[in-house]
Amino acid sequence: MDNTDNILAVYAERYENEAFLRDDPSLFMHKVEGTANRETMAFIASCLSYGSRKQFFPKIQYILDVSGGDVHEWVLSGCFDADIPDNDKCYYRLYTNHTMNVFLHALRAMLEEYGTIGGYVRATAHDGFSAVAAITAFFAGKNVGAIIPKDTSSACKRVCMFLRWMVRSGSPVDLGLWSDFIDRRTLIIPMDTHVVQEANALGLLNGKCASMSAARRLTARLAQVFPDDPMKGDFALFGYGVNKGK
Repeated sequence: MDNTDNILAVYAERYENEAFLRDDPSLFMHKVEGTANRETMAFIASCLSYGSRKQFFPKIQYILDVSGGDVHEWVLSGCFDADIPDNDKCYYRLYTNHTMNVFLHALRAMLEEYGTIGGYVRATAHDGFSAVAAITAFFAGKNVGAIIPKDTSSACKRVCMFLRWMVRSGSPVDLGLWSDFIDRRTLIIPMDTHVVQEANALGLLNGKCASMSAARRLTARLAQVFPDDPMKGDFALFGYGVNKGK
């Protein structure tokens, strides 16, 4: 194991713990009970997870509050129409209430047909990449382009993050609800510009583009360090970023 691999192993061990949840959007799925409810809360939280955490945390918390902690039923029943009405007021940054309302109606259609998000993924995917493709295809078919990428040409960071939460078991952070039908070794690193920067600094990547092809290349490199669980590298890169320059 070379020095870079050692750095990754040390930081993965140090940062994948319950303390990680305090400032991470994965916190919200731990605040609700029940498989379907946790899936739905996690999916909405992942979709809102961009920009400043101080700004998007309250937007996720609002959904948790108005749903009374039963986000799955809140979506399935259509109660969101009263709480996030279809109008042009800003919900969060580029998302208007209209954007969110259309997204929630599409999610409701998925729940009505498949029961749960996991039910849909189980019926349409067999590994990490096909799960990303299935999720993007469903929402593209409902004309939801602002929140969910239309296809897998981009890195689909937030979808990949959601899948990490759902698939990895034995973690104090991730729930592992789908570990029986998606192999964690097939997951793809949730990639944004920050991850690209840290991966380049460690010599794991050579390029500045946060694309799906780059995410898959980085995942393959992380699999050399963590062959049974490449997404440990997500925590490792986070830890490296926190400590770089200290």
